[in-house]
Amino acid sequence: MRLYSSKILYEASAWGGVGGAQSIFRVRQVSALGQWHRRRNLSSKPSIELENQQFPTDSWTNLPPHIASALPRKLHLQPSHPIAITRKLIESRFPAATYKPYNDLSPIVSVHQNFDSLGFPLEHPGRSKTDTYYVNASTVLRTHTSAHQADTFRAQESDGFLISADVYRRDAIDRSHYPVFHQMEGARMWSRDEHGGNVAAAVWADFEKLPKHDMVIEDPNPTIHPERNPLQDPHTAEEAEAIAAHLKRSLENVVVEVFGQAKKAAIAAGEAKGDEEPLRVRWIEAYFPFTSPSWELEVFWQGDWLELLGCGVVQQHLPTNAGVPSKLGWAFGVGLERVAMLLFGIPDIRLFWSHDPRFLEQFSEGTINRFVPFSKYPPCFKDIAFWLKSSSSAAGGGVGAGFHENDMMECVRGVAGDLVEDVRLVDEFTHPKTGRKSVCFRINYRSLERTLTNEEINKLQGDVGAAVVEKLGVELR
Repeated sequence: MRLYSSKILYEASAWGGVGGAQSIFRVRQVSALGQWHRRRNLSSKPSIELENQQFPTDSWTNLPPHIASALPRKLHLQPSHPIAITRKLIESRFPAATYKPYNDLSPIVSVHQNFDSLGFPLEHPGRSKTDTYYVNASTVLRTHTSAHQADTFRAQESDGFLISADVYRRDAIDRSHYPVFHQMEGARMWSRDEHGGNVAAAVWADFEKLPKHDMVIEDPNPTIHPERNPLQDPHTAEEAEAIAAHLKRSLENVVVEVFGQAKKAAIAAGEAKGDEEPLRVRWIEAYFPFTSPSWELEVFWQGDWLELLGCGVVQQHLPTNAGVPSKLGWAFGVGLERVAMLLFGIPDIRLFWSHDPRFLEQFSEGTINRFVPFSKYPPCFKDIAFWLKSSSSAAGGGVGAGFHENDMMECVRGVAGDLVEDVRLVDEFTHPKTGRKSVCFRINYRSLERTLTNEEINKLQGDVGAAVVEKLGVELR
């Protein structure tokens, strides 16, 4: 379920650049246009081959080659990769006898699976081409593990399940965002039919079997609040109380395991002392479209409260629409990169996709250790400014039609890939007479593996300029 934020905030790197200077690079697109044409979207072809299947393209197709090439990687299944180690560590807190794992479901799903089955309204921004990678009008790369939720509920292969998968979203470029990342979704359901209608008693019986812990818990709010965290009409208060208790204890045990391992690794690396304050968590009331009541779980770690995951009592229309109306229970969602970055001390999300053995050989299955930086290469900042397309009004002014920051991010990714650390909007200007609007983005080029030369950065910046002109229809300043 899309129950969590994928954001992790890290301090921006120091200012500077190759040669020690920032510059506004006024792009000349003619020389770079040929390079961009060689990087055109797959939509220029009549069909796309993905995972040994052919898919027709149409006007909705916006899947670029650099995203399609990520499908075979499946980092959560690669032995000794930090994402796979993190997945297995979390899975270890959910017994396989109750929770069936699903780890190799195809990322290519229907629009119905990804949106309609979950009740996304037609106008929801997540459906737009600026947010989602479309293979064609009826097929997308999943944007969340919940794309498989209805099918999993319907299959009824176990009382609980864990779905771990790579998911795809058009997004910002910075140290904590990547267009491909990994989620784990879990759920535990009970059947009124199987328990004679007394689900609450069955849940409490299962609750008593869960491991106990001595972690400090802050949970000041009632389970149910009529405005902030309402009870669903199909549920009784007793059912909601029991399900919430089982959910919270289950996830608290995950925190004990994950952050216990993280603390051991930090102490071994000399980053922490053994006499620091005990582990603390707090439950925060929240709103998610697929659960009610709902909560976020935060962990106090190295002096800060960190949002870890979202969870709640499953909205009853989801199992009902999946053909299992007697089932009710809880669900949670967590970003695996978020946990892995904390667990291993990995500062940049791009590192997960590195082929560099200096990164990959630091990790081994079943072991938690802190990442040791193998290099620190200098950044180079380049600015690109352009006028947005004007509206068709008589005055000729207005904000650019159809421009979205994610489109700019995709142009940069398509040209420079992982050689870009960060892209930020740094200036907006509206001409007082014409009403035309211009924007300026600052691109931070920095490789994780080597020092970039001025020549290749200037070449990349030229190609980026050509790309935004061709794809976005803007006029460079």
